[in-house]
Amino acid sequence: MTAADGAPVRVGVFGLLGSGNLGNDGSLEAVLGYLRAEHPEAVVDALCGGPEAVTARFGIPATRLHWNRAEYRTASRAGAIASKGLGKLVDVFRTAAWVRRHDVVIVPGMGVLEATLPLRPWGFPYSLFLLCASGRLVGTEVALVSVGAAEIRNRPTRALVRWSGRLAAYRSYRDAQSRDAMRAMGVDTARDEVYPDLAFSLPTPPASAPSGSPGPVCVGVMDFHGGNDDRARADEIHRRYLDGTIRFVRTLVEEGRPVRLLTGDRCDASVVAAILDAVDSPLVTAAEPASLADLMKEMAAADTVVAVRYHNLICALKTGTPVLALSYAAKSDALMAGMGLGAYCHPAREVDADRLLEQFRALEKNSADLRRTLAARNLAAARQLDDQFAALTAALFPATDHDQGHAPTHAPTQARPRQESP
Repeated sequence: MTAADGAPVRVGVFGLLGSGNLGNDGSLEAVLGYLRAEHPEAVVDALCGGPEAVTARFGIPATRLHWNRAEYRTASRAGAIASKGLGKLVDVFRTAAWVRRHDVVIVPGMGVLEATLPLRPWGFPYSLFLLCASGRLVGTEVALVSVGAAEIRNRPTRALVRWSGRLAAYRSYRDAQSRDAMRAMGVDTARDEVYPDLAFSLPTPPASAPSGSPGPVCVGVMDFHGGNDDRARADEIHRRYLDGTIRFVRTLVEEGRPVRLLTGDRCDASVVAAILDAVDSPLVTAAEPASLADLMKEMAAADTVVAVRYHNLICALKTGTPVLALSYAAKSDALMAGMGLGAYCHPAREVDADRLLEQFRALEKNSADLRRTLAARNLAAARQLDDQFAALTAALFPATDHDQGHAPTHAPTQARPRQESP
């Protein structure tokens, strides 16, 4: 697609991409797939956390999100603190200059409007605010596409997230509660829509036919210490989560079940190491997935999955594999309910191995019915994401004489709200 002057449309993608989180990169992969299919002439680049990784994997130019290379390290010395402060100022101009070079900037999915994991206001919330404010100032449309949101208590973070939402030209959410959260924080969401997570548009590997005997179980782990409001008891939460998971894995091994440990972020490796050390058995192995596609291949070969990370759950659901969620936020509960597995959630902050095993037995007992339910829900999710991408094209990309037979309009428009599926 080209702009009115015949030049290719310049599209930027923005976020903590290429930083080791498979879910974030999966969201980027979904949006790039849409752009390459629907807007192949668009020129795409990124402003992101891991530019080298994004360029190597996705083949697009990328710029580092922060001027200060030590942005996510704790600053204790005066020099480091001064460097962080200077970086915040420099990033105002760097972000505005990058945004100005684009016709459209897309924030692809991710939980960019939530603080369900530990988060400082002057980290990513500040960066997102700079992006959205720059877009409004220089006339570049910023789109928050199928993003996650949650009501935030911390006042500075809440204010930055609220203004980011208000300043964006287009907003859609990956669940209804995300839209409700933004409304509660003061954003007018009357014209915003709800669609499934972008990862549901990714290709799905073929599922293995279930064997007659109990087969492998995938256990997705997480370096989990609670959320923003749990800092005072973070160590206790982590210890309880880890102890419960170890006991669960040990019980499966004692029953002769192969267990495959899966991660969703580089930081999860420490949890894998702790489980392998505690459960010394050849039946327990660990994978090193580099993408959501790798995760889905592992899960498609399993009988059942138990997982914590949101996008680990999505990978299991998308492959049609029955999954039990160790839920750390309401978004996981909403996802599972929407896919017909609402009864199979367990609190990650208070893992009870006996109760977890009881729920796991029920999951396996009902496996055949759940696989049929997931097949139907996945078809519905794919149709809804087709609607999302059509709405995004209508809202953000300038029409051409070839496309529409008349001069283009550059005014941002929100897609018409539609009835949500029950």
